[in-house]
Amino acid sequence: MRRGDEMKLGLFLRQAGHHEGAWLDPSVPANGGVDIDYYAHLAELAEGAAFHFVFLADNLSVTERDHAHMARVSRNDAFEPITLLSALSSRTGQIGLVATATTTYHQPYHLARMLASLDHLSRGRAAWNIVTSISKFEAQNFDEEELPDHDARYVRAREFVEVIKGLWDSWEDDAFIRDKQSGIFADTTKMHLLNHRGAYFSVRGPLNIARPRQGYPVLVQAGASDAGIQFAAELAEVVFSAAPFLEHAKRHYAILKEKARALGREDDQVLVMPGIIPIVGRTKQEASEKLQRLQSYTHMDVQLGLADLALGFVTDLRSMDLDSLVPETLPQTNFMQSRQKVLLDLAARQRFTWKQLIRSVSDSRGHLMVVGTPDEIADVMVDRFDQRAADGFNVLPVSFPGELKDFIELVVPELRRRGKFRLRYSGQTLRENLGLKRPLNRFTQLSGERSSVSKCSSR
Repeated sequence: MRRGDEMKLGLFLRQAGHHEGAWLDPSVPANGGVDIDYYAHLAELAEGAAFHFVFLADNLSVTERDHAHMARVSRNDAFEPITLLSALSSRTGQIGLVATATTTYHQPYHLARMLASLDHLSRGRAAWNIVTSISKFEAQNFDEEELPDHDARYVRAREFVEVIKGLWDSWEDDAFIRDKQSGIFADTTKMHLLNHRGAYFSVRGPLNIARPRQGYPVLVQAGASDAGIQFAAELAEVVFSAAPFLEHAKRHYAILKEKARALGREDDQVLVMPGIIPIVGRTKQEASEKLQRLQSYTHMDVQLGLADLALGFVTDLRSMDLDSLVPETLPQTNFMQSRQKVLLDLAARQRFTWKQLIRSVSDSRGHLMVVGTPDEIADVMVDRFDQRAADGFNVLPVSFPGELKDFIELVVPELRRRGKFRLRYSGQTLRENLGLKRPLNRFTQLSGERSSVSKCSSR
């Protein structure tokens, strides 16, 4: 199916910004991670620019090694995503709300209920970023010493998603009559038990809330390992990736679309939205000076801790000769396998020393970073969109709120001038704004199929 001419844009929210030095920038609030008004302001800015959604990451631990400077402070002092987005649903009216929640340490019934509630509260703007947990630090908060094996986490995740979708189908769309004259609140013939029995979950159902307004919240996924790509091809509707090089981005895009087509899915129902870190200035020098200022704020111990994390804790960087070249391979991690591969590919291509890779991780964590004028940033975005390397982008400003404002004021108008980004919202729900179909209720489909078979048999 033909793709539209306009790209999709999401905003990846973090307390301070996506550069590790952002929190020390004088323009960044020190306590933004626990300030609802601050988050509401950022969401309102994005909504005013017609972004498709705001996106919140999450994990269930403090994953960094202890350090007084608190590496990645914006993850260690911030709201739980569904709680925050529920609050933001009353402060916004059109922008989508993407919450990250792990399949490794949640239960499907709880999460199905919370996400359905968010979809109702927001009148159809909820999305779920499906992740598997990524560190032993999370495992140790849930009665385990080590994380389950990487591929086993995806097996559990696949069953988890099927269960949660089944729970969202517990009630048909018109099951709740709420008719005071007749005294009938709900048509219980339109209530369905799931009765799931699987390798990981046993769930009877039904869910104790009406079917989400969108049918299902939009399903987002961010894994790029072999298991992650297969999972995305089967289930994801928006795919968030790290793709610093054009040819890698094109290959990932083509493979994912091909796998999805092989499963009977349409191209425009699987949207690829890699991350982009834009640092925009009215001149190239102004943009470069912004980056240099943020780099000056970043403590070396913080950079080392972040690089250790991104590589999956398979090295002890504090004992390395940081002026030596990064090797082409490292022991495979049970952590973020796809991110480790991205960073090793980056180091090999650029012939990075450890010191250079550590700085690069601090700056961009493996995402595409573009430092330049509005024209230069728009050139890169439009080129990737036109070359089928992206259907849009998840925008990661290096600091909030300043860099978000600059992107909105300088880059968004240039994208619009080129006919690549919309002026306003076109739909009421996130699905409508992304061009995604509303899923049918599985039980209604089954009834219809049985009815069709019966009619055919009677002829």
